[in-house]
Amino acid sequence: MLKWSIIFLVLAIVAAFFGFGGIAAASAGMAKILFFVFIILFVLSLVTGLFRKPPVQ
Repeated sequence: MLKWSIIFLVLAIVAAFFGFGGIAAASAGMAKILFFVFIILFVLSLVTGLFRKPPVQ
């Protein structure tokens, strides 16, 4: 998911460079949303990993 966030961020930068304001704004918004979703899922993964029992051997 972080990969897609970076792709949309690069797309937004390229679109802004060439003067496509609407596309740049939409891509930047999408990159921002995907980045925060990635952060939330990462934190949830860390929290569940802390409370998981170790495997029985």
